[in-house]
Amino acid sequence: MSWYLDNVYERNKESPYTFYVPSKQVIDMLNVGDIVKLIFVATKNEEYAGERMWVEISYRQGNYFKGMLTNEPLNFKNLKYGQEITFQTEHICDTEYEDPTSSEWDYYFDAKIIVSNDVLERKEFNFMLRDHAKDEQDTGWSVLSGYEDDEFLNNPDNLQYISIGVILNIDDSILSFIEEPPLCAYERNDAYLFYKIEDYDWDTYLNE
Repeated sequence: MSWYLDNVYERNKESPYTFYVPSKQVIDMLNVGDIVKLIFVATKNEEYAGERMWVEISYRQGNYFKGMLTNEPLNFKNLKYGQEITFQTEHICDTEYEDPTSSEWDYYFDAKIIVSNDVLERKEFNFMLRDHAKDEQDTGWSVLSGYEDDEFLNNPDNLQYISIGVILNIDDSILSFIEEPPLCAYERNDAYLFYKIEDYDWDTYLNE
C-alpha cells in the first residue's frame, strides 16, 4: 500500500478547534534525538484512514527533517520499523514536549454541549440555550439548527453530547458570548448574526 504524509496545517484549517497542531514554540525546540508523530495516509484508499506513527529525528535543517520510524506499521507493507522518513514541519502532528497552548485545546475537547443531529448534518446552527451545568464537563449549552420539530427533539437518539470544539469549527463567532452565565438564549437574526433573546420564556422551559 503506497502512502504520503498528511499536512497537519491543512487539517487544522478544516477543523481548527478539534485538530491539534504543535505550537511554533514546541517546533522550535525539536532537535536530533527527539521523537515526533506523523500521519501516514494511504494513497487512493478512502476506507483506510492511515496510521499515526512516531519518528526519531536524525537530521534537521530549518523546517526540513529526516528520521527513523520507531513503530511497526500495521497495514503499510512498504514501510518498516527503522526506515528513514523525510518530512517537514507541516507533517508533525505531535511531539514529546509539553505545549504551552495545550490548555486551550483541553477546553475545546473537554467542554461538552448537547447538539442535535440536524446541526451536524447541516453544519449549521441558529439557536443556543444555556442551562445550569449537570457536571464538571457540561457547559450547559444546547445547540439546535432551528429546523427541528418537537417530535425530533423528543427522541433522545437525535441528540448528542459532544465537545464544544465541534460547533466552533462550524462557527466560532459564538466565542463572543460563550462564557455568558446561565440562564441565557441566543438565536440568529436576518443578518445571520447571533443576538440575545431578552424575553425568552424561561418559566415554560424550566417547567417542561
